[in-house]
Amino acid sequence: MLIETKKEQRFIFLALLVIAVYLSPLFILQENAHIRVHDNLDSNLAWYKVLARSGEMFGSVNATIPQIINGQLSRNAIGTEYSIIVWLYALFPTMTAYGISQAITRIVAFFGMYWLLKKHFLPGEKWLFIQIGTALSFALTPFWPSGMLSTLGMPLALWSFLNIRNGEGAWKDYLVLTLLPFYASIVLGFFFFLTAMGCLWLVDCFRRKVWNLRFLFALIYMTLIFMLVEYRLIFSFLLIDEPNSRDEYFYATLPFWKSVRLVIKNYLFGHTHVMTVHTLFILPATFTAMYIVFWRKLWGQEKLFVFLFSLNILLSIWYAFWFYEGWLPLIKRFHFLSTFNFARYHFLRPMVIYAGFALALKILSLQGKDWARTTKWYAVLQLLFLGLFNDEIIYQKKPTVKEFFAEEMFQEIDGYIGIPKEEYRIASIGIHPAISQYNGFYTLDTYNNFYPLTYKHQFRKIIEKELAKNKEVRRYFDKWGGRCYIFSAQLGKHYMIKKDSKRHLKSLMLNTDAFKDMGGRYIFSALPIDNAKKNQLLLVKVFESKRSAWKIYLYTTLETAGV
Repeated sequence: MLIETKKEQRFIFLALLVIAVYLSPLFILQENAHIRVHDNLDSNLAWYKVLARSGEMFGSVNATIPQIINGQLSRNAIGTEYSIIVWLYALFPTMTAYGISQAITRIVAFFGMYWLLKKHFLPGEKWLFIQIGTALSFALTPFWPSGMLSTLGMPLALWSFLNIRNGEGAWKDYLVLTLLPFYASIVLGFFFFLTAMGCLWLVDCFRRKVWNLRFLFALIYMTLIFMLVEYRLIFSFLLIDEPNSRDEYFYATLPFWKSVRLVIKNYLFGHTHVMTVHTLFILPATFTAMYIVFWRKLWGQEKLFVFLFSLNILLSIWYAFWFYEGWLPLIKRFHFLSTFNFARYHFLRPMVIYAGFALALKILSLQGKDWARTTKWYAVLQLLFLGLFNDEIIYQKKPTVKEFFAEEMFQEIDGYIGIPKEEYRIASIGIHPAISQYNGFYTLDTYNNFYPLTYKHQFRKIIEKELAKNKEVRRYFDKWGGRCYIFSAQLGKHYMIKKDSKRHLKSLMLNTDAFKDMGGRYIFSALPIDNAKKNQLLLVKVFESKRSAWKIYLYTTLETAGV
């Protein structure tokens, strides 16, 4: 896509400058930066590091990761070696890799949305401000970091598919379809995008009475590339018969009215993995534009906007009602419905919302000079609002990356124990096991969505008495179990207990024999355990550091201590 005018060049340069400023804290502060914890620091970043040093980067489909859950975690559970993000973390320090990944994703997101609007949705130089403003807003959304281009790459893919669909496909379009699978996930976005493209092809077949074979070939081609890249996932999902933790994932639990409430919540505020920050400015703009379409009967003229407006609503309905309890009999009959999250069609919403936003601004700007000025303010205010969602602002009360992983303190713990890490197993209470994993410890606990069901049941014996005391945590573990943690009824689902906490674990009831049977020797607890002796545990040392967010109470089993 060639840049045609100096004005366009200036706008693009300014947009890239804004992206650079937005990302600058990551490169300037490095490990002192604040970034997302949920499904990021507490999981993916540690997994990448564990994989890089495991020696199993190119392990077979039957290989396991020795460091996690006694070597029962499948190599296939930590992503494909053909993913560029895996190699970023293997080749660079954590925060350098994180910053590069953020830059790649946001720059591709910007150009993808800009080219899509310019070529297919909002052509014409007169809409340059809206094209650039919307694309930049889309690029600054607080996407889930390890999702990479799974959602933010959709506009670029759609641009290529529409070029091919219109008979204008060139080498660059196929290059896009070839490269995107190496920096995106099929289960975290593109399965749903590709099935949507399949529906578009079918609609064309019925409406135009023509089989667009180029479009169909492009669709099959990108699907095959994804299948080759994600061969581990395909193998695990289709060819492994051993029951895994996802076999006990029961999500269809919401009654009808709670499902309706979730529709409204999702429509208004979005979802943590595909945050769109659309409530304050985008919704008023789109609703105003929809009123104008209705009032002036512009249905035919603005049918694309009406379609996106309606699709946005339908995606929220689909998402919420996937959890409706009425599906349970169907899910029990067709097991794959519980092991694959079809609710994720709502991952299409970021593209749908921001493309709809651009078209809404166009409709508003056509209502006169005052409205044209208002549309520019909508775009500017949305950009400023997104700026407030910068990680360094929104997570400023969370630990920095250095404080979270606390490498120096965990090196001290390792030195105190004085035994090679592979010779014993540990578990954590009140902190994420990813912290210990990142620091090289072999853990019985983990956060993964795909591990043997037999291991889950074995681990459950350690915490069965605590689960019996807390219904919420029991359901959380038994009906999902992705967080295979040492839960306590007292702490519930709180596993980030900072060092300034004054709390004590007062009546912990662990099955220490089960812990020892699994090879457990040490527990890293964020809080003192008042009844440690009753749990056959002995406090051997307390570790604290200015550079750590945690205070670690190191407990060992009485047997290990020789008591």
